[in-house]
Amino acid sequence: MWSRFLPMTSALIPLSLRQARRPQRVLERHWFVGKGGFIWVLAGGFFEPFFFLISTQLGFGSLIADIDVGGRTVPYAEFVAPALLAASAMNGAMYETMNVFFRMSFDKIYVSMLSTPMTTGDVVIGDTLWATIRGGLYAFGFIGVMAAMGMTSSWWGLLMFPVTLLIALAFGAIGMVVATFIRSVEDFEYIPTAMLPLFLFSATFFPASSYGDFRWVLNLSPLYHGVALLRGLNLGQLSWAMLGHTAVLVAIAAVGTVIASRRIERALVS
Repeated sequence: MWSRFLPMTSALIPLSLRQARRPQRVLERHWFVGKGGFIWVLAGGFFEPFFFLISTQLGFGSLIADIDVGGRTVPYAEFVAPALLAASAMNGAMYETMNVFFRMSFDKIYVSMLSTPMTTGDVVIGDTLWATIRGGLYAFGFIGVMAAMGMTSSWWGLLMFPVTLLIALAFGAIGMVVATFIRSVEDFEYIPTAMLPLFLFSATFFPASSYGDFRWVLNLSPLYHGVALLRGLNLGQLSWAMLGHTAVLVAIAAVGTVIASRRIERALVS
């Protein structure tokens, strides 16, 4: 039975991805080039969530009544914190992948890589994993601040970190695809323009029930699936729907990686 699906799988997955053997070399290159600035990445991963959460807990969050989530009443700050965590992972991954444009168009780094036994699959997988690592660093600092401020209420919250890595992986794949469509520096203006609606309309600041008849629109947002997962884990409210949210993020990561590989191969090899 499986033999029937193998040709189909081979047709869907580019040859460069199937031949990828050295994506870790991309990670090594980025580490040696950027390790001097990693302290600033870690600092950003700490102070950004710190100020976000402080403003939520001591600022406008104190003016908003507690939120009912799945029959449980939680402080507004604790309701918002997992959504901000998901957004932090998204931002870290997306903004890192924007460097792909410069590596491909100006620095010609990928051309040098492809003069070795490395393939475009190695490049795509390596850069996507690097974006995932940056998003994970942001998330790690965010979770630490949440725990220090008493915004975690379940041991299931320990699973939030691997989920943030999945969110970062999905948006890293999306960012890789987006980077291949950028033709000039001016096009970068479209990135925050697209990310802002995701941030505002992914059940970030309001429960999904408040969207009424338009609740189905939330399912179109990749960020919402991450928010729903993190919020459920943080509150210890597990449901079968979490499997669906996880499947969506995995599918986005897989499809994005395939599309990015095809586009980068067309740009660099064809």
